[in-house]
Amino acid sequence: MNQFLPITRKECDERGWGAPDFVYVSGDAYVDHPSFGTAIITRVLEANGFNVAVLAQPDYKSCEDFKRFGRPRLGFLVSAGNIDSMVAHYTVSKKKRSYDYYSPGGKMGYRPDRAVIVYCNRIREAYGDVPIIIGGLEASLRRFAHYDYWDNKIRRSILVDSRADILTYGMGESIILNLAKLLDRGVPIKKIRAERGCVYLCKREDEVSFPVASEFDFNVIKESKEEYARAFGIQYKNQDAIYGKAIVEYYDNKKLVQNPPAYPLEREELDKVYGLPYMRNYHPVYEKDGGVPAINEVKFSITHNRGCFGGCNFCALAFHQGRSVRSRSIDSVLREAKLITEMSDFKGYIHDVGGPTANFRYPACEKQIKEGVCANRKCLVPTPCKNLIADHSEYIELLSKIQTLPRVKKVFIRSGIRFDYMLADKDDTFFRKLVSQHVSGQLKVAPEHCSSNVLKYMGKPDITTYNKFYKKYFELCREYNLEQYLVPYLMSSHPGSTISDAVELALYLKNMGCNPEQVQDFYPTPGTASTVMYYTGINPLDMKKVYCPTDYREKQMQRALLQYGKPENRNLVREAFKIANREDLIGFEGRCLVKPDMRVGSDYMRSQKKQENNKKATKNISKAEKNTKNSKISKPQKNTNNKHISPKNGGKRKK
Repeated sequence: MNQFLPITRKECDERGWGAPDFVYVSGDAYVDHPSFGTAIITRVLEANGFNVAVLAQPDYKSCEDFKRFGRPRLGFLVSAGNIDSMVAHYTVSKKKRSYDYYSPGGKMGYRPDRAVIVYCNRIREAYGDVPIIIGGLEASLRRFAHYDYWDNKIRRSILVDSRADILTYGMGESIILNLAKLLDRGVPIKKIRAERGCVYLCKREDEVSFPVASEFDFNVIKESKEEYARAFGIQYKNQDAIYGKAIVEYYDNKKLVQNPPAYPLEREELDKVYGLPYMRNYHPVYEKDGGVPAINEVKFSITHNRGCFGGCNFCALAFHQGRSVRSRSIDSVLREAKLITEMSDFKGYIHDVGGPTANFRYPACEKQIKEGVCANRKCLVPTPCKNLIADHSEYIELLSKIQTLPRVKKVFIRSGIRFDYMLADKDDTFFRKLVSQHVSGQLKVAPEHCSSNVLKYMGKPDITTYNKFYKKYFELCREYNLEQYLVPYLMSSHPGSTISDAVELALYLKNMGCNPEQVQDFYPTPGTASTVMYYTGINPLDMKKVYCPTDYREKQMQRALLQYGKPENRNLVREAFKIANREDLIGFEGRCLVKPDMRVGSDYMRSQKKQENNKKATKNISKAEKNTKNSKISKPQKNTNNKHISPKNGGKRKK
């Protein structure tokens, strides 16, 4: 009978376990759904005969809760959860968030800042030298020396600070299974050095199992922005399993080694992972708190692919999942869809059939399968590569078959769509199918900006591509007699963006009749090229200098320009227009974006007062001239004193 994995010592005893093989520690509440890393890794281990207990959101203020299951036979597996704990806790303005989607009832405070480090230190306090393997997004993206936005400095690899034994990066199913088998055979964790997808620490003089692409010294990287940018560029270009080499970082007398990436799971392997007996919900223990909010977005959704060759510079996917796309078979996805339709609270709507990018099913070209992704060329930008295979036929077949299942009323696509990839497909069948059948009133797309300069640094296609997509989308909406909308994702203050670029975007939005309710200020998070640009002022992919808006006031202005119509943004917008020498956009005419400041004492009101005074003065002069013209005036007579004689005195001198 299918059931949740044990979360208490009592549940382990009921299963007849002594100590579990592994204790999986997570910063998220326990949700057994394939959209959650905890669920996938624990189910993969279970399917291969390992006993795994889940320690979700333990009390981190002491080591006592980490002793809940006793010392595990093989070791602890530690993850901060589905997202970085600092991103989960703080906004881009570094203010505390008030809601946590991955915690019971959305309540904050269940996990610490820098969760991986805190958890590992507590485990060491409890059990000393027990094997610890860290993974998940927080560990994966912080595996090298990295810029930390919250500390505003270069931090050491999280493997060094956590005192864990091995770090697994990327998608970890095959990696963790290989490690588990080695540990089960009695191989000491300190001796495991040749597994792909792993990072470990060793002595400075120890040999490395793979060819090395480059070596760096933390003491140099933390002092030299240029060296840090160069290091990231080499790391980024070695994230391909086919040609990627090992990377080495030195920490005084220690050496950190990243082995090449693990090979991506192929279709049959992915099918097995997603076919495991997930409960597809949060653990019942959270029911009293109102459940775990994160399940609401994915409960009736399906992930059909992995990886993304889109190559956006502000996205960490290339550094985590990789740029080589793989997908599940149609039969595998249909089996999951059928499970969803049998759930008691299913209402007939599949919310999403997507992934990192919904409309990718295969690698971008045949070359990638044998030789890997191009290290110095992106598949879609600045223009689609001539070798790109833009084909939606299998995705169309997949969606069509899900639609035929009993109880399915509608299948929506809510994951990101690459509109440039859609336009590269000469057959518009998918475009038509998307508009006519799979949009739930509005389609979310990500042009991000309109300035060619900014889009270049973002790694996004030129705005002309989005304009072409926009035009065809609404043409098809009219053709099918559907009232549907586009919701564009927009980003302010990305590296490369000047105030003038932000003004250009504001004008573009006005011309398009778009009033975005939500916009995203660029958030520097570990593992992205854009974050390196933000910190160093250098593009790590070509080592050229780039302007970065880091001043708080400028960032406020750039964000306000995207929502220039909001009353609370008017002062910032006027200030931005003055800096950009675009005061012509302040006024009452239709082409203007904001009205003048009408408050007493403002420049505009002083100007208006001055104009009013000038008008009054002109009016008084005109009146005086008119009165003078209508009066009978005697010519002044000369006198010996060389003075004019007042006409009112009839030409007589005053005595």
